[in-house]
Amino acid sequence: MKSQVMIKILMLLLARRKVSAGEIARRFEVSVRSVYRYVDELALANIPVYIERGRFGGISIADTYRLPTGYFTKDEYAATINALTAMQSQIGDEAVLSALEKLKQQTRSVNASNTVSGNIIVDGGTWADSKKFADKMAVCERAVDEGLSIEIDYISRSGEHSLRVIDPHVLIFKQNVWYVYAFCHTKQDWRTFKIGRIKSAHYTGGKFEKKKFTRDEIPLNFSHRTDELEEICLEIEKDKLPDVEEWIGIDNIEPRGEKFVAEVSVPDDGGLVEKLLSFGGGVKVLSPLSLKEKVIDAARRIIDTI
Repeated sequence: MKSQVMIKILMLLLARRKVSAGEIARRFEVSVRSVYRYVDELALANIPVYIERGRFGGISIADTYRLPTGYFTKDEYAATINALTAMQSQIGDEAVLSALEKLKQQTRSVNASNTVSGNIIVDGGTWADSKKFADKMAVCERAVDEGLSIEIDYISRSGEHSLRVIDPHVLIFKQNVWYVYAFCHTKQDWRTFKIGRIKSAHYTGGKFEKKKFTRDEIPLNFSHRTDELEEICLEIEKDKLPDVEEWIGIDNIEPRGEKFVAEVSVPDDGGLVEKLLSFGGGVKVLSPLSLKEKVIDAARRIIDTI
């Protein structure tokens, strides 16, 4: 969601005027290299942002800059407010809260429209089915906004189909994947569904009263229990550092000589080995030995297949 991160960076700069690249990277869980790339794209859009080098440097925006009237469409305002609300709940910054309130005041002057906000769903799907993914996102987004029950055909990682009637309460974007957190009528419990695994979704005609959540009440680690988490230690080559940072976060990585080491707990949900293989030779498993052996076996199978 590059556009969403860029909007967050712009709003933070408007609120604070100057922020270090490291702080932006930590807050929005991207690499410092990505931050500089986003700043360059903002500058190309004629927004007066610039980088100051040195001990007291950072990324700044001109003090005189204000968002011009008509800069955002109604849908863009909605997407921006959603992004700022999520950021405010996480960092508790009064300046961000002030920027959020100002945008809400401007939003009230924009004409109403029946169009579902599209800006937050553009980059969510795969290359192969972005239109179908966007349609499913639109159904889930409207269900969350209006308290509408939906029926989904859900496919598990093992390939099992199940029809579920769910009450969607919140959309979650984590590790470049969209999820919907909902009450499942079938299981009579709360569940987190990966939207990319929803084959179809349609409204049932039923409605529900939404429950209010705090951020801490939503299981952002999803269904993973403590015994499903794997304590791993990785050695990372410099050229793969940005990719690993965006996967596990920069706070879990430390420099060690010319390389980097990460110690972190990650869910072993069947996709961990494939994730590690995606880094090629740029990431080495130091521990546990059992995981290292799984990666080696998987690599050998790939070689045998080729």
